[in-house]
Amino acid sequence: MGFLSSKNKSILAGPLSKNNPVIIQMLGICSALAVTSKLEPSIVMAASVTIVVAFANVIISLLRNTIPNRIRIIVQLVVVAALVTIVSEVLKAFAYDVNKQLSVFVGLIITNCILMGRLEAFALGNGPWASFLDGIGNGLGYGIILIIIGFFRELFGSGTLLGYQVIPKICYDLGYVNNGLMILPPMALIVVSIIIWVHRSRNKELQEK
Repeated sequence: MGFLSSKNKSILAGPLSKNNPVIIQMLGICSALAVTSKLEPSIVMAASVTIVVAFANVIISLLRNTIPNRIRIIVQLVVVAALVTIVSEVLKAFAYDVNKQLSVFVGLIITNCILMGRLEAFALGNGPWASFLDGIGNGLGYGIILIIIGFFRELFGSGTLLGYQVIPKICYDLGYVNNGLMILPPMALIVVSIIIWVHRSRNKELQEK
């Protein structure tokens, strides 16, 4: 079945690890640094990017044979801008506090290099279903990294997860202190570096010769 073909599985699963857009292709690093001081905005940003990439891929794939080459970037930006506007309005309606935490970064999904890269490299040359899987895979690959970073930054920086206190009060009574550096942007870069180091140490074939 085409739905379960090995090619489709590879398209979906590849970006989760061995072709991850953040730790392999080094894309989307800016938002990874900016929105991961807490776990909740990390999850919301991950979901938002996944939805936009998946549906933008599908729309561009459906239109690929009718888009003149000289205006393809403009068409892509219009499609992405429309999807980002919809996502932004949904967040304002149902997750206003998180939307405020994400600030301008929801709107900046439009310029996310992962998104434009997949439209150019994949959606313009492949069918809607494969493009949808590619969008989901790359969105999830990006989201996994954001969630890992947000998890450790909130846990060690604030002692909470999703706003709930998880480090017991007794630890603070015994002298434990939250690491304030964890909620600063430079620590996000350090956490990304650690993730890259661990990932490449476990995947020797990805190491440069």
